[in-house]
Amino acid sequence: MSEFVDVTGFLAGERFAYQSGAPVVGSDPYGPHTFVWFHRDLADEAFVPGTVHVVHQDARIVVVDKPAFLSTIPRGRHVVQSVVVRLRAELGLPELSPLHRLDRVTSGLLILATERRWRGAYQSMFQRGEVGKTYRALAPLRPDLDFPVTVRNHLATRRGQWQAEVVVDETPNAESLIELETVFRDTAVYRLTPRTGRTHQLRMHLLGLGIPIIDDPVYPVVRDVAIDDFARPLQLLASEVRFTDPLDGELRQFESVRTLPLRGEAAVDPA
Repeated sequence: MSEFVDVTGFLAGERFAYQSGAPVVGSDPYGPHTFVWFHRDLADEAFVPGTVHVVHQDARIVVVDKPAFLSTIPRGRHVVQSVVVRLRAELGLPELSPLHRLDRVTSGLLILATERRWRGAYQSMFQRGEVGKTYRALAPLRPDLDFPVTVRNHLATRRGQWQAEVVVDETPNAESLIELETVFRDTAVYRLTPRTGRTHQLRMHLLGLGIPIIDDPVYPVVRDVAIDDFARPLQLLASEVRFTDPLDGELRQFESVRTLPLRGEAAVDPA
């Protein structure tokens, strides 16, 4: 849907600018092939509670442990409340950019490049599947299941739909190793090792085993959750990541500072 722009007001406030940075004046003559820049007004955003822990920082990468409900990148209604925007300001790194993504509702480890010049080497490592990732999830206990279990199927997403779906009789494109780690009374912590990286893969694979992740707002049914309701975080944590650094050959291993179960927090803006 298009947004209304108050052209007269923007001109008066010198909010249109040429590439040189000079403001656009209403009486300026038309110039072909000229770029004009402006920043749209942002809607108010609810402050997302929780700390973005910096687990590791060096000249090339930053590894952080993000809370649930905080977007990786600016998107839709989440602009200021994103890891990238927060940390560019807090760390003084204007070129900081993520090398992979975590869903907004997923907590845990996220790796970012400090500058554009480092991005290619590290992102290629992710694309080649050379990064080992371990997740942990809190879900119902099914004593009748024998673990470990490897789940393989074909997952697909459709535009406009929240949920992914299993496509029967198609070649598998998603694989996860599911292990039972800690048993409580009627729930358990599962250790999850994805061998591919499809959208909502771990959430779908546990759902398919009849043990949907606790407090999942999308599976098995889409719940109507207010954008500023942070009371029930998805019990899924990106807990470990390991890889061989493509630039110096060093083995890198990082662990989340968070543990399950994850607790909801009240949204209080520290400002």
